[in-house]
Amino acid sequence: MSKRFALTSLSVVLALGLTACGSNAESNSAGSGNSKEGEKTRISYWTGDRHDAEFVKEKVAAFNETNTDGIEVELVVKGDDFDTALDLSFQTADSPDVIRVKENTIGTFYKKEYLAPIDEFLTDPLKDKFPAMDDLNTFDGKRYSLPNYGTTMRLIYNKDLFAKAGIENPPATLPELVDTAKKLTEAGKADGAYGFAQNFKNPPSALGRSSRVIAELSGFGGFGYDFKTARFDFSGFKPIIETFKQIKDDGSMLPGVESLDIDPLRAQFAEGKIGMYLSFSSEPGVYSTQFPAKIDWAAAPAPTIDGNVKGASGFLGGQWLALSSKSKHKEAAWKFMEYMYSDAILTDYQEKGYGISMVPSISAAAKTPDVKGIEGFLPNAHDGVWPVYPTVAPEGMKSDDAFFKYMLNGGDLDAVITDLNKRYNAALDDAIANDGLKAEPDPSFDPAALGGKFAK
Repeated sequence: MSKRFALTSLSVVLALGLTACGSNAESNSAGSGNSKEGEKTRISYWTGDRHDAEFVKEKVAAFNETNTDGIEVELVVKGDDFDTALDLSFQTADSPDVIRVKENTIGTFYKKEYLAPIDEFLTDPLKDKFPAMDDLNTFDGKRYSLPNYGTTMRLIYNKDLFAKAGIENPPATLPELVDTAKKLTEAGKADGAYGFAQNFKNPPSALGRSSRVIAELSGFGGFGYDFKTARFDFSGFKPIIETFKQIKDDGSMLPGVESLDIDPLRAQFAEGKIGMYLSFSSEPGVYSTQFPAKIDWAAAPAPTIDGNVKGASGFLGGQWLALSSKSKHKEAAWKFMEYMYSDAILTDYQEKGYGISMVPSISAAAKTPDVKGIEGFLPNAHDGVWPVYPTVAPEGMKSDDAFFKYMLNGGDLDAVITDLNKRYNAALDDAIANDGLKAEPDPSFDPAALGGKFAK
């Protein structure tokens, strides 16, 4: 696990989205290249990111126009269906050549054999320039991706509505979160504003940006996995899910969250209709360009269960582009990847506010973007990188869907958690026995020791 903290000397790392985040899939074959029409090598790059789509589109067009190898890249921007679309593509002949990978997908894609190692293309200087982390960039001694940027998670709040409700500080505990949401809703009633919102059109997205960070700061694994015992245990989520249900039952949650996606949520927040929500450090850019905020807003650390920080807010990132195992043009695909990982593009990526680099040489030289709200997302003493949890495929409903169902319909939450633990641990045991998954207990694991590795 020691290699996971190889980036501890890095400076500020966060992700900011500054461009349109449209929900529809988009395909662009930008530029015409320099070779004659019949001589081009066509490759495709698939991404699920929308916050930097315009930036990437611009760089792809520049590559197509300037490369002297006759390579033409097609950019395909997917929405929340990225993983499903990728699965389907690998069952056909239409899989991409280059794939956007993330901390919660690269391990799965590796196990599904979607990725090809890039070691044959890496020189010693490149290996030194891009620090690699086990289970995030490397698997079984081979590298599959290089880092670009990282993200933090915070509570985003409407300062104007807070002032109207007479609330001076954002909530630090779950009871305070319930009480604050209620007061904000009361204060915003005349204007149709509500205290809290979540994007439950996609429960994994909603809880992945809310319950996860609260659990991690409170000392629990954000995906229900206990690293001390090497078993799944979702009991730490009980007070968090109960809190979200209470906010909804109180009428303090924006109506219609069952069908609310993240961009419509952002649009409502920018209009002043939402008091608080939890999300990633892409938000400052969103309110700078995509949904210019009509309110004064800020970001604060997420609350914990009882006000005590016993863990670390998951510091996300460490990957960007990966090479497809089914690509018939791996050398051409690597030339495009090498171009995207150039100093000029990584520096431009940071300085235009799409993210601050996890590459030491870039983060040391590139400027920090001047964007409203950025200060609330800077890494602090309670941000840290958690170990990679084992990904399993339980039978039946997954945890996020089970928790959301409880929030809507009620029932016995203890029974829900008991069932989740049983099914997830059965899947874990099966993966250990049949798939070679390794999951060993670490009795000395201390989540509180993870924080502060990236703070200035």
